[in-house]
Amino acid sequence: MTRTTTSEFFERIYQQAPDPWNFAGSDYEQGRYRSILNALSPRQYGRAFEPGCSIGILTAFLAQICDQVEAIDISPTAVRRAREHCEKLTNVQIACGALPDSIPAENFDLIVFSEIGYYFSRSSLLQLGQRLISHIPQSGTFLAVHWLGHSSDHLLSGDEVHQVLESIPGMRHVQADRDTGFRLDRWERL
Repeated sequence: MTRTTTSEFFERIYQQAPDPWNFAGSDYEQGRYRSILNALSPRQYGRAFEPGCSIGILTAFLAQICDQVEAIDISPTAVRRAREHCEKLTNVQIACGALPDSIPAENFDLIVFSEIGYYFSRSSLLQLGQRLISHIPQSGTFLAVHWLGHSSDHLLSGDEVHQVLESIPGMRHVQADRDTGFRLDRWERL
């Protein structure tokens, strides 16, 4: 664990700004959400898991294509804001928790791993990815999307995150999209 993977690190960020990465308003984020939903269309998913849900903007979009969405975030403040944002969505459950300890025991048709992979070391990310895909049944979907820029609090670049995820056995790579600001990859469980 590093300082950038602690609850305290993220809690400070969310206490300083209600939407620290402008998830609700930036053109980058809106384009990322559209790309995610396009990559997942036209399928309807039964159960989805979104670790690192932040303030719940993507969570609300996922609720439109999933019967049930379970989301977690490491920051209690982010979780409170996500719950407020998704309060009218009866198919969404949001809890405070951190990876890998807070992975639900159940299986998921969809896991969306978005903007959080760079906070892990290569070895931790590989182990985490293996644990996550063990919760996806055959033909289930694992989607990852990460920013391609650089930040001093990231341990890995977005490309490095996806290189680690590509090395995990048991998944078939079915989609690779590269935008000017982010990379999106989608796999199906074998």
